[in-house]
Amino acid sequence: MSPSPSDKVRVLVWGENRHEQIEPHVAAIYPDGMHNTIAAGISENLGERARVATTTLDEPEHGLTEEVLDDLDVLVWWGHAAHGEVADDVVERVHRHVLSGLGLVVLHSGHWSKIFGKLMGTTCTLRWRSEQDRELVWTVDPTHPITEGVPNPIIIDAQEMYGETFDIPAPDELIFISSFSGGEVFRSGCTFRRGHGKIFFFSPGDQDYPVYYHQDVRRVIANGVQWVKSVRPGRSLPTLLRYETDDFFNGHGYAGPIESHDEEADALAN
Repeated sequence: MSPSPSDKVRVLVWGENRHEQIEPHVAAIYPDGMHNTIAAGISENLGERARVATTTLDEPEHGLTEEVLDDLDVLVWWGHAAHGEVADDVVERVHRHVLSGLGLVVLHSGHWSKIFGKLMGTTCTLRWRSEQDRELVWTVDPTHPITEGVPNPIIIDAQEMYGETFDIPAPDELIFISSFSGGEVFRSGCTFRRGHGKIFFFSPGDQDYPVYYHQDVRRVIANGVQWVKSVRPGRSLPTLLRYETDDFFNGHGYAGPIESHDEEADALAN
């Protein structure tokens, strides 16, 4: 039986789509754009369980309007060369949706995106080298759903090196660690929870290498999409509520402390 439309994971793959337009060797690897290649991998693995669409930086409001975000379960993010061109008001909008329960999968150079930095609260810097390193992606938590159906290790013959120190908060769960030809290691698969939202960061996948065609990388991304989808009904920001004594169940709205404009009261307080 096919899943009903309401049961499908509603996924949007956001791609910067700049390297593919200005660098011929990247266009040769990803003639349809990395965003479409990533989306194809998700569809390939999830099939009828997902509704997958794409959008790019150059769309109005970067393709991330309120209406679009309202109609999503999961946002997948790839960016690199134009992080600074992402409008701050769009970042605020996505941030609010993640805190409200939108799942977020951040890929590779998305570690330095405005949205990931805002959610992490750190610089998210790391060390890197692009010299066709071999990457081995080692499974740390074989019981985690994101590791289902992937070998240990995943072998990527040519890839950019990402190495520690990676300036992120301690992950809620460490799923993968990568090792590279130069001896470096990197926390390449991490999960975080922010508000009501779940986040999965997965590092393999640089524009100079055909990593997003790798069947195991595609499987991990699809697994991550399924994992970050919220199981909460509806979507809402965490709220501050006031509770009366002996009333454990019914919170009352609370807007915060009220500033006094009573001059006499202010004078007495001083």
